[in-house]
Amino acid sequence: MTEHERNQAERNQAEGNPAEGNRVERSGVEGSGVEGNRGERMPVERIPVERKRRRPTGSGVVLSADLIVDTARQLIDAQGAQAFTVRKLGSALGADPSAIYRYFRNTEELLLALADRLIGESMDGYAPSGDWAADLRDFGLRAYRSALRHPQIAVFSTVRVTRRPHEQHAVDTGIGLLLQAGFDDATAVRHYHAFVDTALGHAALDAGALRLAPAERAADEQAWHAEYTDLPADEYPSLHRVREHLPLMGGSGVELALDLLIAAFRREIEVARGE
Repeated sequence: MTEHERNQAERNQAEGNPAEGNRVERSGVEGSGVEGNRGERMPVERIPVERKRRRPTGSGVVLSADLIVDTARQLIDAQGAQAFTVRKLGSALGADPSAIYRYFRNTEELLLALADRLIGESMDGYAPSGDWAADLRDFGLRAYRSALRHPQIAVFSTVRVTRRPHEQHAVDTGIGLLLQAGFDDATAVRHYHAFVDTALGHAALDAGALRLAPAERAADEQAWHAEYTDLPADEYPSLHRVREHLPLMGGSGVELALDLLIAAFRREIEVARGE
């Protein structure tokens, strides 16, 4: 295929009108509602250097994978994952949408790169103290807070496996902390799985709350101070008994959840050592 033919094929893909013999399915990343170009399932491969744009676009922008990921993050933060399209991304970059496929084979690959970027940012400045429990708590809260900074992106970033370097380093760090604590290999992996899923599960839940309209969030929060505290004792005896403490249900339970897991891990190690 000539360079002209390849560029035309990429433009057709970006515009949703694939040429005959090169048809692709236009669908979003599973579970995110994001418009994309998944096509046939292909292994993630490095885009050949010769396919990447080395000269400015018509608007004077020199594209790069980092610039595309940063711009996609800004768009999704502002408009939500459901509204994100390659056409909008191209417009924001001042480039033909087809140029994006010089860097990412499809929208799913782009969004996984974005999710991996956020993992990397969550680990910026992470400095282990040598106390595995304190370091594990910091590790979990970093993952949680990173997702909360980008609640629209958390729709997909908390449920996907990026298979990329930042995530791989983060998993290596988390499992390493549990090995340092004294767990055997298999137990370290199982406990890491439970721990990181707890952090990310709370992140997904709380990010969902942040995506609500302010009035809806306020109403949900207020319910623990009003409706639930006024329920009749004969019908709701347990709620009536603890009614003064029900406002504790507001806000996130992530810190308590992580602390309970770490305490359980610590106790398990003490029992194994006969302490």
